[in-house]
Amino acid sequence: QVQVVESGGGSVQAGGSLRLSCSAPGYASGITWVAWFRQASGKEREGVAVIASGGGTTSYSDSVKGRFTVSRDKNMVYLQMNSLKPEDTAMYYCAASRYLMAPIETLSKDRYRYWGQGTQVTVSS
Repeated sequence: QVQVVESGGGSVQAGGSLRLSCSAPGYASGITWVAWFRQASGKEREGVAVIASGGGTTSYSDSVKGRFTVSRDKNMVYLQMNSLKPEDTAMYYCAASRYLMAPIETLSKDRYRYWGQGTQVTVSS
């Protein structure tokens, strides 16, 4: 059973920073990609950042590119969020996949089977 656990959410003012942490298995456990998704109230869940287990390849959604950074250290995956905006307010989820994916698929929620419980991020103006 693959366990994924997030931590690190909270409340911050616009322009501030937060770092989210995710405990997830690595390549040795068959995990190929670990991604961060977010879901704002009344909206679809969207992928924001992903990192490959085997080689460190990363990808970002246009909405966070240049502000968020995803990184990995052994079985921990981090999401450093800088220059936060009120529109970044959402529940953030970490997810892991065993699929081999083309780059265009790596931020698609349908490709991830293992999900954490989520951590809330609230950005006030």
